[in-house]
Amino acid sequence: MQVDLIETFLDLMETRSFNRTAERLNVTQSTVSHRVKALEAQLSRKLFTRNRGGTVPTAAGLRFIDYAKALQNQWHEATRSVAGAGALERSMRLAIQHDLAESFAGPWLAAIRREFPETEIYMEADYSNQMNRDLAAGDLDLSILYTPHYLPDLHYERIGELHYKMVSAERRDLAGIRAEAYIRANYSPAFERVHRLALPHLSVAPVAAGQDMAITALLKALGGAAYVTGDTAARLAADGLAYIVAEAPAIPQAIYAATSLRTRHAHQHRKIIGVMMELLSGRV
Repeated sequence: MQVDLIETFLDLMETRSFNRTAERLNVTQSTVSHRVKALEAQLSRKLFTRNRGGTVPTAAGLRFIDYAKALQNQWHEATRSVAGAGALERSMRLAIQHDLAESFAGPWLAAIRREFPETEIYMEADYSNQMNRDLAAGDLDLSILYTPHYLPDLHYERIGELHYKMVSAERRDLAGIRAEAYIRANYSPAFERVHRLALPHLSVAPVAAGQDMAITALLKALGGAAYVTGDTAARLAADGLAYIVAEAPAIPQAIYAATSLRTRHAHQHRKIIGVMMELLSGRV
C-alpha cells in the first residue's frame, strides 16, 4: 500500500494548492505532482484539475475522498498495532472525556483488564473536539465523549448521562448567587445551551472554564459559585468547602461512545462500551 499517495491526495483536498501541500508534507512540488499522477494512473481517473483559480477536485476526486480516509485510518491502525506488538495479542487506544476520567477511568480500565487480559490498553483523557479528530484519523479505537461531530466514518451512540450541580462557597440560596462572583462552566455546547436557558442572568459571568478540575480550583481560590459534577459537589460539601445550591436546577450532560463504522459491532468494542454503560448506570 502506497500510503504516501493517499496522504498527499487528502492533504491536497484540504489545501487545494500543490505548493501548500508540498510545504506541509516537506516535499517538492514535483513530488506532489508525481504522487497525484501515480494515484490517478492507478484509479484510471483524473482526481484534480488546475486552473488560475487553484486546484479543484473532479467528481472522481470527491467520490474517492471517503475511501481514502478509510484507507489512511486502516494503515495507521495497522502500523500502530504492529509497532507495539509484544507478548500481548492485541492493543487498543481509548480516550475518555476529562470530566469523566476522575470517577470512571480507573474502574473502567480495571474492568477492561479483567475482560481482556491479553490486550494492551492505552488510555488518555481529552476534550471531545480532539477525540473526534483522533478517531477520524485512526489514532484512537474508541472514546467516551460529550459532543459527537457525526463525521462520515464514525459511529456514535448515547450510553448515559452525567448531572452537574451548582455549588457555592458562600450562599445556599439561588437568589443570592451574583453574576460578578459566578464562575461560568462551559463543558459542552449542549451544557451551555441548557445553562443559558435556565439561568440567563448568570451567562454573562466574567470568569469561565471548561473543565471540572479547573473550576474546582477556581472556586477554592476565588470563592463564588459554579456548576461541577455531582461527585465533585458531594465532595466539596462533605469537606465543608462549598454548599450545594438546592434550588439551582441540575444540568444533564449526555455521554456518547464513539468508534469507527468498521468496528462498531466488534465484540471487544461492544464489551468495552457495555462496561462504561454499567458504570454510568451505577450497576458496577
